[in-house]
Amino acid sequence: MGLRRLHVAGPLAEGEPVALAAGQAHYLRDVMRLGRGDEILVFDGCNGEWLARVEAIAKAGATVIPMRCTRAQRMGPDLWLCFAPVKRGRIDMIVEKATELGAARLLPVMTRYTDVSRVNLDRLAATAVEAAEQCERLDVPELAEPVTLSRLIADWPSGRPLIVCAERSTAATPQALAREVGAGPAGILVGPEGGFAAAELDALAELDFSHFLGLGPRILRAETAVAAALACWQCLAGDWSERPFSRAPHDER
Repeated sequence: MGLRRLHVAGPLAEGEPVALAAGQAHYLRDVMRLGRGDEILVFDGCNGEWLARVEAIAKAGATVIPMRCTRAQRMGPDLWLCFAPVKRGRIDMIVEKATELGAARLLPVMTRYTDVSRVNLDRLAATAVEAAEQCERLDVPELAEPVTLSRLIADWPSGRPLIVCAERSTAATPQALAREVGAGPAGILVGPEGGFAAAELDALAELDFSHFLGLGPRILRAETAVAAALACWQCLAGDWSERPFSRAPHDER
């Protein structure tokens, strides 16, 4: 089993103590049974990943000392995920899988048929952190405040393509859309369980920066559509040509 990874507030630098929150201290001490002198990996989203030694640990918190940088900081693709909130459990899955699939920014979007009126951003942020720790990302996606679809459209950067997942006969296949949009900054928009309203689709179709994407002949649940769209983009225009980071010199992955 590899070393435990924790996202910390930082900034990380050799020999500079880093304080851990009470919850992180509880995880290390009571769940992982680690103590003073044990080693973990820490990252802050800005200064890479570091091998750190547990210097002190108690119920109220802990302190670790970064010893050496194990991975230099690098950022993934500039990919935003815009999604209509769904009920708890499934929205947690959306955030978890979006983090694992490399989304850089997560934007909850309230549409006409969105049946969730409140989004627990603190819980979703914790979910994103846990997913980043597990999948060995060097950063945690930014989680934005919920906005209406009209506000999202009004504020959208014109140079960033917005890929709209919609059940329309004219929607492009992933392969065709990848050729049309190309690599570079992009955003993916996934609607609610009831789909987008006709007026919303018409408004999106009028935008110069919007592109409609079809995800096959089956109607997908929101969390499935998110995973499918992100996977398609990463495969065709993202970083899936790269291989996982290897800590073992003999690992030929």
